[in-house]
Amino acid sequence: MARCLVTGGAGFIGSHLTENLLAAGHQVVVLDNLSTGQQDNLKGLLANPNLTFRSGSITDPVLLAEVVHDVDAIYHLAAAVGVKLVADDPVRTIETNIYPTETLLRLAVQGGCKPFFLASTSEVFGKNPKERWTEEDDLHLGPTSRPRWAYGCSKAIDEFLALAYYRKYGLPVVIARFFNVVGPRQVGHYGMVIPRFVDQALNGGPVVVYDDGGQIRCFAHVREVVESIMKLMGTPAAAGKVFNIGSDEPWSIRELAEAVIARVDPKIRIEYLPYSQAYGDDFEDVRRRVPDVSRLEQTIGTKPRLGLEAILDDIIAWKRQQRASTTAR
Repeated sequence: MARCLVTGGAGFIGSHLTENLLAAGHQVVVLDNLSTGQQDNLKGLLANPNLTFRSGSITDPVLLAEVVHDVDAIYHLAAAVGVKLVADDPVRTIETNIYPTETLLRLAVQGGCKPFFLASTSEVFGKNPKERWTEEDDLHLGPTSRPRWAYGCSKAIDEFLALAYYRKYGLPVVIARFFNVVGPRQVGHYGMVIPRFVDQALNGGPVVVYDDGGQIRCFAHVREVVESIMKLMGTPAAAGKVFNIGSDEPWSIRELAEAVIARVDPKIRIEYLPYSQAYGDDFEDVRRRVPDVSRLEQTIGTKPRLGLEAILDDIIAWKRQQRASTTAR
């Protein structure tokens, strides 16, 4: 049994990871300031004697030193996330995503080179024009005058830092670039497309698609993503490497909207909204984002495989259950 620190452990992915670590018999310390995470995500877990919840920010170096002191492994998921949040507050994005990561890496080394998982993002690829992105492909970030690129740039710096600590100190770091992780507990407040579409459909529509809906994305269920994280952290050969984690099945955003509508109410209509109205005049987007996940599959023997239809069924059922329980209160 290991004692694990999960930063951002009350968030969407972090809460699922916390749940799986506890189920595997580990002790877990969750650090979260609940700015985007929710304590309700840990409902049913807070009474577990193997879970310790600490409310606080990763930007507090004294608190970080305290929570890192007696843990055996670090899972660093806390970050400023979501396209809308990044576009609205790039300063917060940079401050939250860079300085605390360097502090955690240094504390991990000082504590005896504790195994370290770093959550990164497909955003680091920027506007790379390739059909499928591998972990060794070039990063094509946009101009600094466009706040949209602050998130990808900040996470790329996190990756450089983590790999530098691996090379210089032998810190066993594993880096994962997430590609549209979705599932129960995800909210649409910060630009996450599936919960936003599902909420709009359950409210009777319209489902609002930004731009022309031709953007291509892939969607992986959080359950399979968390399983991949835990397998990577249990695989010594994964140390010092970057891994794409996500589905490699492409869907257009228009097709996604149509699939949600077909499951909720075929009479719901789609509305199209220009990016300038959704995020402002200085927003840029990426037309296609599809990962090559062969490195992941070769390393742990598996990859996310659940199809989007099954994922949508799961999310819609969860959303309906949440609404029913709220109404019953």
